[in-house]
Amino acid sequence: MNHEFRRHFLIAAIATWAIGGGPAQAQAFPSRPIRWIVVAPAGSSLDVIARAMQERLKESLGQPVVIDNRAAAGGTQGTGEAARSAPDGHTWVMSYNGPLSYAPFLYTKLPYNPARDLQPVVLTTSQPNLIAVHTGVAANTMAELVVALRASPGKYNFASVGNGSSSHLTLEYIKALTGSFAVHIPFNGGPPAVLSTASGDTQILAAVPTLITPQIAAGRMKAIAVTGAQRYSLMPQVPTVGESGVKELQGFDAIAWNGVLVAAGTPRPIVDRINAAVNAALNDPSVRERLKAAGLEAAGGTPEQFARLIADESAKWAPVIQRTGAKLD
Repeated sequence: MNHEFRRHFLIAAIATWAIGGGPAQAQAFPSRPIRWIVVAPAGSSLDVIARAMQERLKESLGQPVVIDNRAAAGGTQGTGEAARSAPDGHTWVMSYNGPLSYAPFLYTKLPYNPARDLQPVVLTTSQPNLIAVHTGVAANTMAELVVALRASPGKYNFASVGNGSSSHLTLEYIKALTGSFAVHIPFNGGPPAVLSTASGDTQILAAVPTLITPQIAAGRMKAIAVTGAQRYSLMPQVPTVGESGVKELQGFDAIAWNGVLVAAGTPRPIVDRINAAVNAALNDPSVRERLKAAGLEAAGGTPEQFARLIADESAKWAPVIQRTGAKLD
């Protein structure tokens, strides 16, 4: 099933990119303000990325870019809204792993098909999650946290930024691999999940570093590990999950990523225009500095590269989701 999803996604993407349209379409675009759906609340990492680029994009495109935060249903509502929009490039969505690569395997009735209804434009950032705990938790390393979860199943709660997010599934995967248990408490976006863990209402959180580092600096949370295969360049002092010494976690790799998409069928010249504008914004020194200060690394690239990432992540996580038994409807 996962390999079929990847194959169909790439076929659909190539087919929609091949739809006609010449330079005149790109020159006429945009003819009105851009609506940019961000599938996370204000203050979230996705919101930070969009707002860091907003003015630079306005300058490049000659039209205002209006950010519309749509955080409901784990990002699937806003992603579906963009999928149903007119394929003219005037509605974008900033979406991420959950609604794009995980949702087809978590929902039996998803209101859109990522491979059929959406056209990837550009990857914006890609980074590991940071696993952190409330300072009241005795564990200071990933190995100690696994021991605690195994010893007291059900004692600890872990927050996530939403059902079906990488924040959620990363810890579900760790639970499945190590035979440990903690109760999942989903929140509607990053800010409330962080506040819950910082206050001790929940004890564990995996989320992008930008959300957690202020709480670590304030002494309310402790960094445990990053979830990438290598140490994160912006937090080189924090070990990876794979470095924990827990044999079941050797080679562990789970990244968080996000990007811009439009409705399938959007003419390729318009896709290229948006891609060029976003890449230019991501390469702007002031934007890169704002993202770096938030613990995020600018990515960029081609529509094809972003489509390949979505398809590869779908193929990778489908068996993981099946293994954890996670279902959202």
